Amino acid sequence: MKEFKRLTPYREALSLLLNDLTEISEFEEVVINDALGRVLAEDVVSPIDSPPFDRSAVDGYALRAEDTFPAREYNPVELKVIDEITAGEESSAKVEPGTAVKLMTGSKIPEGANAVLMQEMAERDRDVIRVLRPVAPGQNVAFAGEDVKKGEIILRKGGILRPQDLALLKSVGFKRVKVKKKPRVGIIVTGDELIEEFDEEALKSGKILESNSIMLKGLVRQYFGEPVFYGVVPDDEDAIRNAIERAKRENDLVLVTGGSAFGDKDFAHRFVRLLFHGTTIKPGRPIGYGERVFIMSGYPVAVFAQFHLYVKHALAKLVGAKNYEVRVRAKLTDRVPSQLGRYEFVKAWYENGVARPIKKKGSGIISSLVESNGYIEIPEDSEGHLEGEEVWVTLY
Repeated sequence: MKEFKRLTPYREALSLLLNDLTEISEFEEVVINDALGRVLAEDVVSPIDSPPFDRSAVDGYALRAEDTFPAREYNPVELKVIDEITAGEESSAKVEPGTAVKLMTGSKIPEGANAVLMQEMAERDRDVIRVLRPVAPGQNVAFAGEDVKKGEIILRKGGILRPQDLALLKSVGFKRVKVKKKPRVGIIVTGDELIEEFDEEALKSGKILESNSIMLKGLVRQYFGEPVFYGVVPDDEDAIRNAIERAKRENDLVLVTGGSAFGDKDFAHRFVRLLFHGTTIKPGRPIGYGERVFIMSGYPVAVFAQFHLYVKHALAKLVGAKNYEVRVRAKLTDRVPSQLGRYEFVKAWYENGVARPIKKKGSGIISSLVESNGYIEIPEDSEGHLEGEEVWVTLY
């Protein structure tokens, strides 16, 4: 097998890749119930104040705060209750000196009142309350626009919509939102040895159940894309060429697994004008990229690493996604050695500020991915990390 003439440093390869891509301009409007995980295509401006009126933050009595200033438990102030309302109702009464309105949490503050006394701080006898302690102006009041002001940008373009973002959109009246169109990502799996359905006899004779496609489809969906699977293609030069050409026409990105090295049946890299082929990452160094096509390894762990180190960044660039990675600081439970000149993708389990490196090795050991929930990146100029050292962990 031939060796790579030059391994492109990881950051250099990533820069070449991202500079080759431009953000897609297409967007679509979706109902907010279907917008979870989508990427905003524009800034979102609130059309109203939220809350739209001054409202009570507690169950109690709306009153004039100055009426309560003399109140003490040993010398209560008496006020007359002139109305009672529940949440969603509006009092027609005006709070004058010496009066109060009984209301519930969320009720609109009646005219003339400037504070709310918690009901526990009053003793009531028919239509009179005895105020046991004073309240300050504005106390227990949620003012109009306290959450969001009309005309305020509440969500930014490129944001990835979370459940709480959808709640905010609904709270100010949005039913639909503009999001980036999902990039179509063609997935081609190559290899004579692969089968798609369980066959015990075939497995005994040297075949392997294909698993890259289901993993890549899930990863593509997780990172803003719409996967299109072209099936398992045999190690035939014409079949692979035809599959790649079709996928290039029909998709925004193409992922081809298998055929990224220089074996006799590694054909995939021959049909793409590559910007780089062979990088310093471990695992997965044979990766190549050009013409919006990724030529990837056949081994699942290498494919997973290649996706996280390259493909997800490409998808984020296409949709303009921001803050799409979650990174945390953690102390290592064990030493993590690394080879100079390699950019290592080290699987780890993160929990409670501690990262435990996964000791299972091998690009075909899928269980090592299952036992991890994040990864540590070790650059080419590092020989690794010591036990107890603090590192960044990117969660997945």
